[in-house]
Amino acid sequence: MDLGVPPHRTPQPRDTGAGRVPLAVVVVDADGLVSHWSSGARKLFGVSRQDAVGCPAGELLPVAGALRESGDQMPDGAYAESGPGLDSSLSGAVAYPAAGRARMDEPGRGRIDVLWWAYPLVGPGPERLLVLAADCAQLRGGGPGESPDTETIAPGFALHTDFPGYRELAGRLPEILPSMSVREATGIVSQVLELGYPVLEFSHHDRIPVTPDWGVPRCTGHRTSKGPRHTVQGVPAPRTVPRPELDLEYAAVRERLEFLNEVSGRIGTSLDLERTIREVTSAAVPRFSDFAGTHLRAAVLAGEGFPDGPPDVTTIWHRVWVEHNDEPGRWDDTVPVGESIAFPEHTPFFQCMVTGEPVIVPYVTEELSNRISGEFEKRDLRPLITHRSLLIVPLKARDVVLGFMVLMRRPGREPFDDMDRTTGAELAARAGLVLDNARMYTYQENVAETLQDSMLPQIEPRMAGCDIATRYLPGARLGRVGGDWFDSVKLPGSRTALVVGDVMGHGLNSAAMMGQLRTAVLTMATMEMPPAQLLRNLDDLAQRLGEQYLATCLYAVYDPIRSELQIANAGHIPPVLVRAEDGRAELLELPTGAPIGVGGVAFETATVRVRTGDRLVLCTDGLVEVRGQDIGAGLAALCASAAHPAASMDDACDTIIRALNPSDGRKDDVALLMARLNGIPDGDVAEWQLALDPREVSRARRLVRGRLLDWDLPHAVEAAELMVSELVTNAVKHGRTHHIGFRLVRTDALLCEVSDDEPAPAALLGVTAHDEFGRGLVVVSSLAREWGTSTTARGKTVWFELALSRTPRSRPNGW
Repeated sequence: MDLGVPPHRTPQPRDTGAGRVPLAVVVVDADGLVSHWSSGARKLFGVSRQDAVGCPAGELLPVAGALRESGDQMPDGAYAESGPGLDSSLSGAVAYPAAGRARMDEPGRGRIDVLWWAYPLVGPGPERLLVLAADCAQLRGGGPGESPDTETIAPGFALHTDFPGYRELAGRLPEILPSMSVREATGIVSQVLELGYPVLEFSHHDRIPVTPDWGVPRCTGHRTSKGPRHTVQGVPAPRTVPRPELDLEYAAVRERLEFLNEVSGRIGTSLDLERTIREVTSAAVPRFSDFAGTHLRAAVLAGEGFPDGPPDVTTIWHRVWVEHNDEPGRWDDTVPVGESIAFPEHTPFFQCMVTGEPVIVPYVTEELSNRISGEFEKRDLRPLITHRSLLIVPLKARDVVLGFMVLMRRPGREPFDDMDRTTGAELAARAGLVLDNARMYTYQENVAETLQDSMLPQIEPRMAGCDIATRYLPGARLGRVGGDWFDSVKLPGSRTALVVGDVMGHGLNSAAMMGQLRTAVLTMATMEMPPAQLLRNLDDLAQRLGEQYLATCLYAVYDPIRSELQIANAGHIPPVLVRAEDGRAELLELPTGAPIGVGGVAFETATVRVRTGDRLVLCTDGLVEVRGQDIGAGLAALCASAAHPAASMDDACDTIIRALNPSDGRKDDVALLMARLNGIPDGDVAEWQLALDPREVSRARRLVRGRLLDWDLPHAVEAAELMVSELVTNAVKHGRTHHIGFRLVRTDALLCEVSDDEPAPAALLGVTAHDEFGRGLVVVSSLAREWGTSTTARGKTVWFELALSRTPRSRPNGW
């Protein structure tokens, strides 16, 4: 069914005073083939739907204008095609709506004049062009022998919204696309509404399909006393203009449409705010103006939230980019890029930013130049703006002014007019949308980066008995938001817990889940839980938090005195151990439990003996998984790269990242933790057993003094004696049946541990000057760098660390 033509009804001849012309509707795909052929197309071109669909559109449609063939005489004022031919639209050479008139010879029907309108289509579907066509004879007098009207019928340009009958028309538009799916029809129709409305009626006010308007005056041909006047539906007919002026205005309009179409393709190529600003500013010079300067509000440039409130005289603007075709350096001193400035109230710049409307000054006189320049302190703008044409357009998004562009033309060039004002406003509208998208992306990236950085720990590069290096890499397309994490936790007894985990999924929700699980691991690690027990408790917690809490986790505890690792795995990829003896790298075979959050699966702790200088490599699957490859290949590459010699831990991490980073970029974030297991030599550890006897307190002081002097630490003797005395006194007082354990460990600090069989943890009490007891831990807290207490199945251990101000002992040769 054709738009506006009821079934089995012939259009009324013109002398009846009213009528409707059938429209041929043709849809062309990206390959130039017909994908839809209406019944109106069949009537106009004489080809059935079955024969047309799938054929090249250029073989069925009048692709080029042919009105002025050799010897043809056109009636005075008749339409001669001034725009591109239909072949330009079919080939994609013209990316904006076009219209024209062409002649075709039809067997049995003679020569037919055709009016056509082509609407480019965009979107995910294959459709790329909508063509509407009508027989010109329907718009002439009643019969073939009658003279055609001498008025011009040319494509008009009209606004596509807020015209009478808009809602009714929207409901009728699907009629032009019969026998197509709802999704296809809706997609095409929505674009037709944006580009114009295909209605072709004639009466005393003829209606024709139109292309969109950017605020420029519309043109129609002149009329004679005999013919009716043609208008665009819902818009009064414009003034009568002679034919030469029509051609000039048509060319001007087309040039502006081409400019805007070109600008749309140049700006917004990325979501990088600075790059977008440069694209927007550079797009205007030199085709539209000789100078363009872009100013943005501070909040926009800083990637903060949406600017708060309308701008005023206190609003700070940043000049972020300037483009011009003047001599180099002319603008640099007076309007430097990067300058922050508040614009005075009585200037056209202030008027634009507070009203949100374009401001045009066709010619800046010397008087106006003096007045504008006088509003700026220590700034003489007169040499730059005098005798120029000035246009200031706002950069807005959601009715909020984000910035503005200052555009100027030099003397000798056509000054800005109302058509330029509207073109500049359209340019700014498109630029404002692109800038707002970049601003929101920058803001979200800043939020995500802040969140991710706050959750990723600041790992100490040196722990007791081991050195640690880490890397975190965000996924290339996912931004700095993910669920991967790593951690190292200082434990009593010079031990270190090493953790790597990966929450399933991406985005802020995964990052938030990661934060909760990481906090839980930190808390349970300090409670001296064995690795398997910790993972079981973490699994129970994840199930209570929600069904979506799923994660893999690898938890290892390194004891540098015993030279062993205790490891438990919850569905994570296995760690790599690089042996210092021969440089061989191997995947540790561990019992692999289910991921955290699955529930009902047991976890096991494996004990692995290590040697001084061995390296442990923990990572998330984003490092070793490559789409289309087995993960075994990635794990093999991880082993090979981990075994590669390197000068330092950082270099070793970088070697792994370079070796396993895929050429097409990472699709997942990566967490990598490497620990060199240095161990603690036997000579740096001293252990004793003390009896439950108050006399052992003095013995403990003597033991501490003697060992610290042997270790050449005389400056630490006094504080260590005092704190050891307090801890041993408490152990003697609260111990039960077994001996008291006493151990000193020398690393980069002095560690002292006192153990007894009382399970109740030691607590720091609030004491006053009159209290006789409870002062021991107060003394320890004030003198020690760190102190703490941990509970085991056999009792408790109270420990403290004392800083040692001496040169650290040398590490093993090599890295």
